[in-house]
Amino acid sequence: MNRTELSESEEGADARLTRVVEGIVRIASGDLATPIPRSRARDQVDAVITGINLLAEELNSVYQDFEQRVDARTSELRAAHLEMERMALTDALTGSANRTALTRLLLQELESNAGRPAVLMLDMDAFKDINDSFGHLVGDKVLKRVAGRVISAVPEEAVVARLGGDEFAVLLPNTDTRSALSVAEDIQHSFNSVIRLEELDVWPRASIGVHMAQLGEQAEDIMLRADVAMYSAKEQGRGRIAVFEPVMLYARQLRRQTSAELRHAVTRGELFLEYQPVVSLTSGQVQGVEALVRWNHPTRGLLPPGEFIPVAEESGVIADVGAWVLQAALQQLGRWLEDGTVGPDFSLRVNLSAMELQRIDLVDTVRLALRGCGATPANLILEITESAFVAGGDVETYSLKALSALGVRIEIDDFGTGYSSISYLRRLPASTVKVDRALIKDIAEDEQQLEFVSAVHGLIRAAGMDAVFEGVETPEQARQLQRMQCCSGQGYYFSRPLSTEAATELLRSGARLPMAQSAAEHASAAG
Repeated sequence: MNRTELSESEEGADARLTRVVEGIVRIASGDLATPIPRSRARDQVDAVITGINLLAEELNSVYQDFEQRVDARTSELRAAHLEMERMALTDALTGSANRTALTRLLLQELESNAGRPAVLMLDMDAFKDINDSFGHLVGDKVLKRVAGRVISAVPEEAVVARLGGDEFAVLLPNTDTRSALSVAEDIQHSFNSVIRLEELDVWPRASIGVHMAQLGEQAEDIMLRADVAMYSAKEQGRGRIAVFEPVMLYARQLRRQTSAELRHAVTRGELFLEYQPVVSLTSGQVQGVEALVRWNHPTRGLLPPGEFIPVAEESGVIADVGAWVLQAALQQLGRWLEDGTVGPDFSLRVNLSAMELQRIDLVDTVRLALRGCGATPANLILEITESAFVAGGDVETYSLKALSALGVRIEIDDFGTGYSSISYLRRLPASTVKVDRALIKDIAEDEQQLEFVSAVHGLIRAAGMDAVFEGVETPEQARQLQRMQCCSGQGYYFSRPLSTEAATELLRSGARLPMAQSAAEHASAAG
């Protein structure tokens, strides 16, 4: 006999009702697997018992299904949490670690006392030029390749992180300075081969800063010092490695102080101009001058441009400095034109930074400065570096074309140190090329270099442009340029930068520069 079925003689109706109540209590407590026994009477009480048992079975099935769904959902949430944590610690572009992950791992290394870790900070050299010239999609492809090369170059236990933009970091656990430097050199060697993309070939270069963790240093201190070393390496040139030294922190603080003080230098009248002549290599006459800004610092004395112009460009103060230089130089040119010191064909060269070229109000600024000084647009030559030309976007292209339409002449500065080709020159709205001093440095001693410079000059002329050779420092260099029939030269051989008073005196004399004259006479006699 089924144990859940009892004879009516075995149990009375009251006993069954008691079991019904007990069964309901069990169900309420969560016991859905134990049915209420039925009798063989098959009466109304048994019908109620059967219904309760069926309800318990259904509830049990529903609860089991619910528990399975809860387990599945819990697993999904756990997986999603792990994925979110992974994403929070991973760079989306390269798949490497990110800044958060690197900082967390560095903290763990410091807390473990397992040894001294080192941090290498990498910044790609001239990467902005790639983004500006070819777009961010191409730039992202380059960054992925760079990350792959860095990961392949470092030890297995190292952690590679992309911190943002074109900046990477490497965490080396339990190491020493020599080993850290060796890893940095391996990374540099990994960049010796070209990155080939469909769009272009890229020769990657990186500046690397190295810092060994010192006793008591916090994670943020270690990262900062590696970053400071990296910027120190970048200042030395492309593809350099620098190990952190305390003096670098002072240099960083000095740059910040310089940036803050430079903001007030314009309004306080601390800036002034000097003028370096540009000389005709055939006649020795001064054709024009280049305006060069100087800073008479109230406590540090006279500062050359190299000590504050890079800071001005980094901080954005270059816009104010550049506007002041343009205004002051044009006003001086106006005075020279008005009193007859110079003739109407005299040219004034003013340097224009890449940041200034990006300003949408540049053309209006130049137009207003010209209107107030009495000079014509043809008197003004704006010098723009070769890299700024190549990296220029829509705003820069518009500004250059608008300035040319205004009548202002454009000159490519530092030609031969950047990326442009001779064929590229013909597409630029420039009339003159200033050849960098590095190209003519050895022309008096190196026959091959002389032939190379001669070929460059010929191609510039073939492109319909004039050439100015800067950095002429010896009579031999001047004579070689004259023999190549180069038009203009500039450099210490002819004249150092002059104060306003000295430049005015020279221009009023109308004389050829003495050294230029002797070079011209020598060339004439040799002919």
